Amino acid sequence: MQQGQKAIVWFNEVGKKDVPTVGGKGANLGEMTKADIPVPQGFIVTADAYFDFLKKSKVKDEIGNRLQPLDPNDSKQLQQIAAEVKQLILDTAMPPELAKEIEQAYTQMGGGLVAVRSSATAEDLPEASFAGQQRTFLNVQGEKEVVTAVHECWASLFEPRAIFYRHHQGFDHFTVGIAVPVQKMIQSQASGVMFTLEPVTSDSDKIVIEAVFGLGEAIVSGEITPDLYVVDKDSLKIITRKTVNQESQLIKNPTAGAKETNIWVPLPAPTQSQQKLTDSEIIKLAWLGKQIEDHYRFPQDIEWAKENNKIYILQTRPVTTIKEVAEAEPEIRAPVLLSGDKASPGIASGPVKIVPEASQIDKVKTGDVLVAEMTTPDFVPAMKRVVAIVTNRGGRTAHAAIVSRELGIPCVVGVEQATTILTNGQVITVDGSQGKIYDGKVTRRIKTTAVADILREAIRTRTKVYVNLAQPELAETVAARNVDGVGLLRAEFMIAQIGEHPQHMISQKRQGEFVDKLYQGINTFAKAFNPRPVVYRTNDFKTNEYRKLQGGEEYEAIEENPMLGYRGASRYITDVEVFKLEIEAIKKVRQKYKNLWVMIPFIRTVDELARTKQLVESQGLKRSEDFKLWMMVEVPSNIFLMEKFLELGIDGISIGSNDLTQLILGIDRDSEKLAETFDERNEAVLIALERAIKVSKSMGVTSSICGQAPSVYPELTEKLVEWGITSVSVSPDMIGTTREIIAKAEARLEGR
Repeated sequence: MQQGQKAIVWFNEVGKKDVPTVGGKGANLGEMTKADIPVPQGFIVTADAYFDFLKKSKVKDEIGNRLQPLDPNDSKQLQQIAAEVKQLILDTAMPPELAKEIEQAYTQMGGGLVAVRSSATAEDLPEASFAGQQRTFLNVQGEKEVVTAVHECWASLFEPRAIFYRHHQGFDHFTVGIAVPVQKMIQSQASGVMFTLEPVTSDSDKIVIEAVFGLGEAIVSGEITPDLYVVDKDSLKIITRKTVNQESQLIKNPTAGAKETNIWVPLPAPTQSQQKLTDSEIIKLAWLGKQIEDHYRFPQDIEWAKENNKIYILQTRPVTTIKEVAEAEPEIRAPVLLSGDKASPGIASGPVKIVPEASQIDKVKTGDVLVAEMTTPDFVPAMKRVVAIVTNRGGRTAHAAIVSRELGIPCVVGVEQATTILTNGQVITVDGSQGKIYDGKVTRRIKTTAVADILREAIRTRTKVYVNLAQPELAETVAARNVDGVGLLRAEFMIAQIGEHPQHMISQKRQGEFVDKLYQGINTFAKAFNPRPVVYRTNDFKTNEYRKLQGGEEYEAIEENPMLGYRGASRYITDVEVFKLEIEAIKKVRQKYKNLWVMIPFIRTVDELARTKQLVESQGLKRSEDFKLWMMVEVPSNIFLMEKFLELGIDGISIGSNDLTQLILGIDRDSEKLAETFDERNEAVLIALERAIKVSKSMGVTSSICGQAPSVYPELTEKLVEWGITSVSVSPDMIGTTREIIAKAEARLEGR
């Protein structure tokens, strides 16, 4: 080791400037110790010791050779190489002099039970949060055991998730080091988390504390709903106490040498309903939180524990996800120019650009507000340039609404006279959250922060939360969110971008060009979300939409009601040549990305599904462990004959609640006149939803829903969860909200 470098440092020897040596976790433990915050004592095996190990053992080159050919997006390869690298580190002996130093420090600390934690040197920085990437070992006892745990922490720097994260954040694998804090274990009577601001609203005047009996892992795992205490930061008065009944607690296993280090034990009946902390302890803890925030001069996310009626701080980190809060008036107080249905949240101002038809979208400039009778897939290039959208027609499931939510721009639909009252160049403000349009540029105080959405998204749920997508350029951004996959990948937007009718391209012997362009679009999603599933819904263009493609009028008839016309599975078994091109693009993607699945839309009869499935299989796409075939449930016949459809061999269903509702109620879903009657909570629709979910569950088939209903109606989501739905797929703007709704529903069911 170089002169001046230390292999072992004690908490009181380091501070917040020592992240390169002791990592974020180690630096904070040292900083708090020096500030007289009650931190359990301990020492840190520095990153210098880790780098010295790499240098002396010459294992670095071997690690590099294994990582060199790695594609981190190839899940199987990532898992395999990560396992090889970790084993390589574990098989390489730790320098004897370092092992001896660790043993001596452990003895000097008094021995006993310790926590051995990883602390990466780029951890907990605002621009690169590495928290949770590496391993932690609790209840470690004995000199040799502590040395082994340190060695395993080093190896965990090459966990698959850590390799993947560093690759995508642009960090060199060998510039990120790892330090290992070794700290006295606290056998918690109670423990939890404290935020020195309100994490949902980002209210900096409050301190929020969550508490459970026993070890804090019970909160992290989501297995127990904690007590909630809210304290006014200035006066330290308790504003809110929410006590939750707790029947069991997580404690250290008292059995020596047991495989499970922590176990669940029942709590005595009188204790179960008690407040986890006394009022005086709540105030003491809040005071500590305030002291820590004052010391760091930044809001903190703090882990704490109570042992022998004394409160300890185990860890603190900055709340790195807070965004700047806008400061204006609480609400818009200007005359309302027009009103409609709120379709996509947010507020934006810009000059009006009225577009009577898609052929005129070229006149739409960046920063405009697009105003149209309604939009179609042909409008999408222009929709990506604008700051807001207003349409005369349509409801919250209309094309404009769906695309706006995906793009994250405000949208108001069903305005009726927008194209006649508004004029080109007129500056307006669109409030998609309220469904209102104002003359001129007006502002509103919107107290928003990304922390609320991020915290909601971080909630763990048994019911998977998928996302609905269509735009390839959004794939990487949305894939970075805490979402379980793509539950509905729409083909229509990608085919609209190709711009030519597939039969027209076939007539010119350009089949390969169609396949390649569609492949490129689908591949973008499969790559971004790998290994999470991407459920691709095969093209469900209707005749009027196909006619708008170049050459389309030659191949498509004019239908009075395209919504009920030649579409979905009916088209696949008739126009087989075109469907085979789509299958070819899917197969091409799956050569590298096995996370791509297929979903068949708008199936009217059991025979249609049988013939479509046979056609898919004849082209080499057969159901297997890594290839799932789903069907959309959106036609009432699917509900009546659910068992017969599933008996054909289907892996999953996804309820298209938009089409299913309009067909059950006989309502055009884009009719603003009937918008109030179009409601997925209608008794007839609920009966259909319940039957679809329960029958699929009884037959071992997964169930999902990909309409907007779950994120609009929390009470409906609760019913879906209660009936046993496997997943819910929503627009990107509703990921966090839907996670929260589902978590509450699951908690209520568990409470029963």
